[in-house]
Amino acid sequence: MTQIAIRSDFVPIELQVGSELRLSDDKLFQLCVQNPELRIERTTQGDLIVMTPVGGESSHRNLRIAAALAIWADEDGTGTAFDSSAGFILPNGAMRSPDASWVKNTRLAELTPEQKRRFIPLCPDLVIELKSPTDRLADLQAKMEEYRDNGARLGWLIHPERKQVWTYRPGADPELFDQPAELAADPDLPGFLLELARVWQQL
Repeated sequence: MTQIAIRSDFVPIELQVGSELRLSDDKLFQLCVQNPELRIERTTQGDLIVMTPVGGESSHRNLRIAAALAIWADEDGTGTAFDSSAGFILPNGAMRSPDASWVKNTRLAELTPEQKRRFIPLCPDLVIELKSPTDRLADLQAKMEEYRDNGARLGWLIHPERKQVWTYRPGADPELFDQPAELAADPDLPGFLLELARVWQQL
C-alpha cells in the first residue's frame, strides 16, 4: 500500500497526478472511504486536493449554514440538502465537496440507488462555500465559477472575516455584498433565507 504523508497545519495540499495515474470515480471513492479523516477533491485535470480538518470556528460556522439549509429543505420538500462531507462529480470530471449544497429531488430521482450511495454525478443547484482563514480567496472564487459553469443555479461564497458575500448565477458576473444581514435564495430556492448574524459571530 502506498502511503502519502499529509501535513496537519490545516493548509490544503495539491497532489499532481499524471494522466496515466488518474483515479477513476470508483477508485477515488475508495480512497476517500479509506481516509475518512481527510477531505479530498479532484480537479478537472485529475489532480487531488487534500484538506485536513478545519479549525473550530470555521466548523461552527459551517454547521450553522448547513443546519439552516437542512431545516428549510425539510420544510420546503422540493429538494435535498447536503453538508460538506458530500462529494459531487461535476460534468467537467472534477469532484467537489461544497460546504453546503442543495439539489432538486426531481434531479435526484433520475439517479440509481448506487449513484446516490457514492459521489453524486451532478452539480448541485445551490452551492455554498465558506472561506476559512487558510483558504486562498482566488482559489475559492475559481471554484465558484466552476460550479456556475457546470450547472449551479446559485452560488454563495461567504467571507466571514470581511463580512462579505459573492453571489454567482448563470450568465452573470459575480455580485459582491458588503456586510449583508441575510441572503435570499429567490427565485431558485423560494423562501430560503440565510441569516448571517451567527455566521459573522466569532466563538
